[in-house]
Amino acid sequence: MSLLNGEPDTRRSSELATRRRHIMAGLALVISLFSFVAQTELMTFISHQHYEKPVFIMTVTHGSWVMLVPLQVIVIWLWKRDQPFEVFVAKHRSHLIQTAQSVSRKNNYTDSLSKYMTRISLILAISLNVAAVSWYLAINLTTAADITAIYNCSAFFAYAFSIPLLKERWRSGKVIAIVLSVLGVLVVAYSGSTESNEERPYRVLGNLIIGAGAVLYGLYEVLYKVIACPEQHVSAKKQAAFANVIAACIGAATWALMIPTLILLHIAGIETFEAPAGPVLRALLWSILANMLFSGSFLILMSLTSPVFGSVASLLTTFMVPLVDFILFGRGIGLGNIVGGLIISAAFVLMMHESWQEMQEDGLDD
Repeated sequence: MSLLNGEPDTRRSSELATRRRHIMAGLALVISLFSFVAQTELMTFISHQHYEKPVFIMTVTHGSWVMLVPLQVIVIWLWKRDQPFEVFVAKHRSHLIQTAQSVSRKNNYTDSLSKYMTRISLILAISLNVAAVSWYLAINLTTAADITAIYNCSAFFAYAFSIPLLKERWRSGKVIAIVLSVLGVLVVAYSGSTESNEERPYRVLGNLIIGAGAVLYGLYEVLYKVIACPEQHVSAKKQAAFANVIAACIGAATWALMIPTLILLHIAGIETFEAPAGPVLRALLWSILANMLFSGSFLILMSLTSPVFGSVASLLTTFMVPLVDFILFGRGIGLGNIVGGLIISAAFVLMMHESWQEMQEDGLDD
């Protein structure tokens, strides 16, 4: 009788866990979309102020991720307030270590946990920063809409890398969704911008640079899923908490890698240091905050879903950026932006359907 009574309880707990995963993924998606748009607009403002220090901006932006873990600890403790702070920190640390150990075991790593975390932090920091520097270079050369559109083509490359690295099955629905999303991106990017080529004379060069960054960012997303994500049976809360730990480790690795790079660039005269001030400083601080929100939520989204789903979801910003430009700044929004946005939205709906089908086939909803 107890077994019979236990079966519905097990099923209910499984359904509750799945529902929590979906809710958390949905919240992460919304936060990542709006914070990405905010960062893009702020970086565009900074570029219009002629503060062209892309490597410095990238370094302080990604380096700020080290704050995600202390912020996470404080926010969760303030939310619960059911135990002394020292006790909560000890339990939280224990849970994070257990999750990290499960990740290292998943990847058959037998050395010390600290070495594994250092290794993956450096791998992810290098792949991310090499890709991201293209974003900061291109912001001075091309338009915000083009950058958002082309950079988000990483969805295609994320899927291409997912097949050999994640052993992801080839699904025609996902391929169609990615093709549609890239088509929508091209419609938005090249359908006639309100910003003329005279204003951005190096727009083609900027688009080529950001295109290379899209390839590298797709690789970064898949590498993150392969070497830094717990298995799907780990609870959504633990996956989300560990995603912020990985982000903080990437931030620390960024400081370690980029401070010597900045010094060398300054000595060589390639990018001399100039402290931001006034409106540029204020915009940069807000941009850093927006990027922290985006990065933390996007890593959570990828951990709970997949790199391909995360990339296609982020394509929604392709339409959101020109829409925000129109609402807040009165810039024209063309027919191409609307058509492209609708195509991308359709691609996102199709990707959601395919991901749901895949979850059911894999038995994750049972």
